[in-house]
Amino acid sequence: MFRLLFVLFLIVPLVEIYFLIQVGQVIGAGWTIFLVVATAVIGAFLLRLQGFQTLYRAQTSMAQGQIPATEMLEGLCLLISGALLLTPGFFTDTVGFLLLTPPVRQALIKQMLKNSRMIFSGRGKAGFYQQRSYRSSTEDDDIIEGEVVDEDDSRHLK
Repeated sequence: MFRLLFVLFLIVPLVEIYFLIQVGQVIGAGWTIFLVVATAVIGAFLLRLQGFQTLYRAQTSMAQGQIPATEMLEGLCLLISGALLLTPGFFTDTVGFLLLTPPVRQALIKQMLKNSRMIFSGRGKAGFYQQRSYRSSTEDDDIIEGEVVDEDDSRHLK
């Protein structure tokens, strides 16, 4: 993981500098700076809209007594997208805009859920304990995905 991050922190700025120089030679330095600033402003506006939509869906899930696991992961993707959009450059802006599109973001989240083991737990409607476990399964695994709900409300009533 450290090597991957090291390579990313080394390669991405070099790619950004290369693209900025190439675009600057074609359209000029002023227009290149304008495009970099414009993509950041447009990206921030779209990020705000997507963030509010994700927040609304999370609140709706919680109001229904469900854990907003997908919405939390979408929020993480939006956070990364915002960081990439505010980073000057065309490569990071492209990746940031891709993360802003719901189909790409949802496909990435499905892949993350498929390839990892995550446990989301919390209290649902009326204070009942709920837990969801997501884990990828291979042919050798005997894992059954499910949800546990403790509906013993006698201890919650006072």
